[in-house]
Amino acid sequence: MADHTYKVIELVGTSHDGLEDAIEGAIARAAETISNLDWFTVKEIRGTIQDGKPGWYQVTMNVGFRVLSAADLHKEG
Repeated sequence: MADHTYKVIELVGTSHDGLEDAIEGAIARAAETISNLDWFTVKEIRGTIQDGKPGWYQVTMNVGFRVLSAADLHKEG
C-alpha cells in the first residue's frame, strides 16, 4: 500500500432517528463536496430528551480524506 497523507475535518451530524442516521447524514453531506473520504472517528455523542425519550441525536466526529499527490491529480484530469 502506498503512503498517504490525510486532511482531518470535524463534522457534527444530527438526526431524530438515531446515531447511525446522524453519522450517515453528515458523511453523505460532506461527500457532496469533498473527494476521497476514507475514515471517521466518533468523538462525542450528545442528544436532547423530550417527554422522557431521546428527541435528537448529535454526533461530533473527525473525518479523514486523502490529500492527492500531483501524480494523482494528473490521473484524474
